[in-house]
Amino acid sequence: MNQDGMSPGVILPGTSEYKVRAEQSGREYRIKVFVPDSAPPASGYPVIYLLDANAVFGTMVEAMRVQSARSDKSGVVPAVIVGIGYAARQPFPPERHYDLMMPVSEADLPRRPDGASWPEHGGAEAFMHFIEEQLKPEVEGMYSIDRSRQSIVGHSLGGLFVLQMLLGNPGTFRHYIAGSPSIHWNSSWIAQQRESWVSRVENCGAEMHVLLAAGEQEGSHPSGVVERSREFAHWLNATGLEGLSAEFSCFEDEGHISVLPILMSRAIRFASRG
Repeated sequence: MNQDGMSPGVILPGTSEYKVRAEQSGREYRIKVFVPDSAPPASGYPVIYLLDANAVFGTMVEAMRVQSARSDKSGVVPAVIVGIGYAARQPFPPERHYDLMMPVSEADLPRRPDGASWPEHGGAEAFMHFIEEQLKPEVEGMYSIDRSRQSIVGHSLGGLFVLQMLLGNPGTFRHYIAGSPSIHWNSSWIAQQRESWVSRVENCGAEMHVLLAAGEQEGSHPSGVVERSREFAHWLNATGLEGLSAEFSCFEDEGHISVLPILMSRAIRFASRG
């Protein structure tokens, strides 16, 4: 309690938080973890890695707690949620630009309304390394995890990162959920990866399910996020790869930010499949 007799904050049931420094880049992250009340199945809990935890960790945790309590009705199975965030209090701190984006020339970036430069970017490969080589083993050492049922969820630049992970490191997750992905921020790299992706994936034998989603109100945005996302899902399905499926959802009357709660709800249902 503080001097006014008020609690310093609300703690969500089943959650904990700790700091970790990436061994390769030296960058510090706040890792937020939710663990279900129910005992893990014999194979371990499914796990969802959630980007931009500063903005959406609480939203996903509450959706998971409520819906997994009635799995028979919702189809949502209890899962560990691992949110990756930052020390900053704001929902979308500038540090995320570095972690979520591949190197892109300034000329290829969209213009900011105020004409200023964007925050430093280009650290996506190091961030991928942190997730795969450091965070995942850490989580698997602390909790009973089913490594065959891992999902990653991101929105906006986080959605772009999910697609970069899918294209650059396919098979590292079973479910990839990319909400309102900022494909226009790195369209050249994505186009280049798509040219060779099928030949790189067809022999890996990994099962991959991809959900791309956006808000209906985003259809008028000059980035073309709705059409780009729909086309990306169509391309994935057109590859005909065994074990690969993709779908696109457009949420009625939602915009780029208002789409977040419904996206988190849909993500936990999608991650529960199989």
